[in-house]
Amino acid sequence: MIKQKKDERRVVVTGLGVVSSIGIGWQEFWKNLLAGKSGISKITSFDTSSYDRHYGGEVKDFNPYKFIDKRKADRMGRASQMAIASCNLALSDADFSFARVGRRKVGVFIGTTTGEIARLEQYYKTWHSTNKKIPVPMNLITFPTYCLSSHVSRYFRLSGPSVVFSNACAAGNYAIGYAYDLIKNGRIELAIAGGVDGISNIVFTGFSRLLAIAPEKCQPFDKDRKGMIPGEGSGILFLENLDSALKRKARIYAEIYGYGLSCDGHHMTSPSPDGVVLSIKKCLDASGVCCDAVDYVSAHGTGTIENDRLECQAIKTIFGARRRKIPVSSIKSMIGHCMGASSAIEAITCCLAIKDQKIPPTIGFNEKDPDCDIDCVPNKSREAKVGVVLNNSLAFGGNNASLLLGKRK
Repeated sequence: MIKQKKDERRVVVTGLGVVSSIGIGWQEFWKNLLAGKSGISKITSFDTSSYDRHYGGEVKDFNPYKFIDKRKADRMGRASQMAIASCNLALSDADFSFARVGRRKVGVFIGTTTGEIARLEQYYKTWHSTNKKIPVPMNLITFPTYCLSSHVSRYFRLSGPSVVFSNACAAGNYAIGYAYDLIKNGRIELAIAGGVDGISNIVFTGFSRLLAIAPEKCQPFDKDRKGMIPGEGSGILFLENLDSALKRKARIYAEIYGYGLSCDGHHMTSPSPDGVVLSIKKCLDASGVCCDAVDYVSAHGTGTIENDRLECQAIKTIFGARRRKIPVSSIKSMIGHCMGASSAIEAITCCLAIKDQKIPPTIGFNEKDPDCDIDCVPNKSREAKVGVVLNNSLAFGGNNASLLLGKRK
């Protein structure tokens, strides 16, 4: 059952832009996702010879100059380049021109875990190897975290709210939720919202020290799963007020029904089922949707023992016996864990599942784990009725964010 309040401003998704290890642009990304193609390969952007793990979800064929003037691109880090590329793709997909609207009415909301940390690594290596300092003014605009939304706003000459969310792996959903609030409340008309993170030596080292990285592949919900695989990418959604979308006859992928947040503070790295349950319940309550209406769950599904077990426990609490009937898949099995970009790329996946009535698989699945007693859509995509989709994201420190999307009410 879906309830709708009278006279409330409604928020819809009219443009999608993605940069990922299995495709740039939603068409290539979606085709490969449904085909169960893996974008996980040996890392080439930094030396992993001193580690016992060597694989990641790197975007091998990204050329920023296809999307950004070379002079401007060279003044940015890789994360900013991917963010702007995804924005260009989303705006093109939405068939939107800023000439039609005041630029103060457009907000930019970007989620990230590490910002331009790879740029900082590059700066350190240059300084260390040459013993010469790179000019400070350039540093100030190329690697602080705030530069992500700043670069997007400056590139498109937007003067609306420009915010970066650093809620780790839930940051993309946080950014989309905040954009939804501002449009719904009438503070802005349109928003560029999503997440971005580039792969980096520091992130790889951190997860290696946590013994969280799998040897070669990510196998969410599988009994023999061995951990996550670090990835990179960017996912941007173009959001607008429903009236605006209808007026310009835009293609509407999905409507955002609502979202829920929780911070359980249970553990630095391990989620709490109670915190995840609270996030989902708040999402359903805010959306006016009962759990029986949910047709598909896009899981956080990192492939680590504890994360998958506890997320499945939360799903069992919410859906009860119905958990075995609801498809619950993790695209991290194909693109790795893209940190702050993950939930944004997964939100794009949710929109496409609604559009095409198809559900992507969880690849690498061999044997069922009794602690993960769900339908994880093993290895092959499927056609299904997809009207309402729940997108879960869980982050270090107990930061959880759930987003509900569906067909236009």
